[in-house]
Amino acid sequence: MTFDDILSIPPYSLEKEEKEKLLTERLNELTELHRKNCTEYRNMLEGTGFGADPVKSYKDLPFLPVRLFKEMELRSVPQEEIVKTMTSSGTTGQAVSKIYLDRTTSSNQQKAMVKIVSDFTSSGRMPMMIIDCPSVVKNRAMFSARGAGILGFSIFGSKKIYALDDDMKLDTEGISAFLHEHAGERILIFGFTFMIWQHFFKELLRLRNEGVTFDLSRGTMFHGGGWKKLASEAVSREEFHKRAEEACGLRDIHDYYGMVEQTGCIYMECECGNLHASNFSDVIVRRPIDFSEAGIGETGVIQVVSTIPESYPGHSLLTEDEGVILGIDDCPCGRKGKYFRINGRLKNAEIRGCSDTYAAKFQ
Repeated sequence: MTFDDILSIPPYSLEKEEKEKLLTERLNELTELHRKNCTEYRNMLEGTGFGADPVKSYKDLPFLPVRLFKEMELRSVPQEEIVKTMTSSGTTGQAVSKIYLDRTTSSNQQKAMVKIVSDFTSSGRMPMMIIDCPSVVKNRAMFSARGAGILGFSIFGSKKIYALDDDMKLDTEGISAFLHEHAGERILIFGFTFMIWQHFFKELLRLRNEGVTFDLSRGTMFHGGGWKKLASEAVSREEFHKRAEEACGLRDIHDYYGMVEQTGCIYMECECGNLHASNFSDVIVRRPIDFSEAGIGETGVIQVVSTIPESYPGHSLLTEDEGVILGIDDCPCGRKGKYFRINGRLKNAEIRGCSDTYAAKFQ
């Protein structure tokens, strides 16, 4: 099964059995592709005794710990075919993952993003406000997860403005002119959770108390990158949404879960507050004691699988996050597939998300 075959299917339309069949076929193919083309991956498979015969379920495929990409160069294409190298977020002194993309994988990441996000916007490109500074996106050949997130969502923006300057100060004049120019239009807003809270909502609330207001009631916000810092400040999802409406009238807000090791396969939060796996990916919750599959409602370690990676063996990864599957095919929002919740990082795991790593360095 080719990736184009998967692209032709609406991203949240497959029920459990049909999706499991699709994922098993595609992930078996990717496992064999990486076995043939990545020596390090082949050695790991052979070292664990994993054979070359296809598995009956993608859940039985071996997974790599996501940390491995910080310690090894893992790619399945020649160096000269690499067009982009992405790095994970990290605090000072941390090693970062390096993910090597060829043109096919990079293109398929973007195509998947378009399918997933379009299901939540139900419209074409919109004027876009990025809650970050313009200097983040510099080297297009090698950039961080933060820059990758901005560029990934930027494809949905018809005209873009950065709401913060390079000192992370709110550009009130620029925002005012942008909103005046696009009065009455739907606005797309993107940023990372802690930065939005610290540099956008807090500042808008301060300005509101001084009589300066901005109306973003027609806005749709996508944000991600972790909640660790905000959780420590007792800022819940409900508080985040409440302050958004108070600050600028914003109500349509969607968190997402994702990682640089599987860019493109983001897990979007629906109107009911649940994260969803699309046809391009899936989440498996593993019991930490023996890595068996946990049941619905049972907390465990998150494994993620993706149909996209062809230039590196990142199609089956064990994360350092803890979460729980809430249900399958029956979310009130109407989208098929698994829906779930992320509880946070495992104890003693390194800080990873764009929001959380920025917050760790923020003074």
